[in-house]
Amino acid sequence: MLSDSEYLRYSRQIMLPEVGECGQQALSKARVLMVGAGGLGTTAGLYLAGAGVGQLAIADSDHIELSNLARQVAYREAQIGTDKAAALAANLVALNPHCQCRAINAYLEGERLALEVAMADVVLDCSDNLATRHAVNQACVEAGTPLVSAAAIGWQGQLLVYQPHSACYACAFADVTLSEPTRCAEAGVMGPVVGMMATAQALEGIKLLVGQAVGTNRLSRLDGQTMTWQHFSLPVHPHCAVCQPKREVSDAVNH
Repeated sequence: MLSDSEYLRYSRQIMLPEVGECGQQALSKARVLMVGAGGLGTTAGLYLAGAGVGQLAIADSDHIELSNLARQVAYREAQIGTDKAAALAANLVALNPHCQCRAINAYLEGERLALEVAMADVVLDCSDNLATRHAVNQACVEAGTPLVSAAAIGWQGQLLVYQPHSACYACAFADVTLSEPTRCAEAGVMGPVVGMMATAQALEGIKLLVGQAVGTNRLSRLDGQTMTWQHFSLPVHPHCAVCQPKREVSDAVNH
């Protein structure tokens, strides 16, 4: 049962019929893994903790630098030089002591990535490079864990939601080469664009946790200069090297 303080804290979203007391209880029991504690992770983390997500695991091997502060809005100048994951976890607990935050001051890969993904109800990919996005996507496909993947570079942002049997990140981006500039450190980025994508990412994650429908099989793109969204149909790639083997195994078991 929710406590009196929780009812008061979350009263505005409990009023929503799509959330209600049952949805809030689901949030309080939820386990979310955030891969990355940069511009996306800081903003998404604030909204997830604020909404009452019970357990947040935050993975990042980087430390806070002065150049981060323009878009990584959960950090303060006094925290420069400290580990991002630990600093973000501390700031989120300060925002909402009901949220249990676990800092993972490491780059997740291999078996550890697979384990963390398997333990989560939803994964938010808040990383800033293609290699990590593909690794997280593959781990989520293999574990059957829903994934909300977002990215921002320049004035542009993109958002993709994966659930079992929907198109995955590799269906859309298998042909993008790792040599292309895909990090804000290489091409620059406008901070509020990152914030908008992170807010959308947190919203989709919350909807998944409370049982609301989300937009799968589509890729959403934001143009921050014109303030326009485009939504593209994203069919499952018939030869996707990541999700097709999983489907073939599932089909064989079902038959």
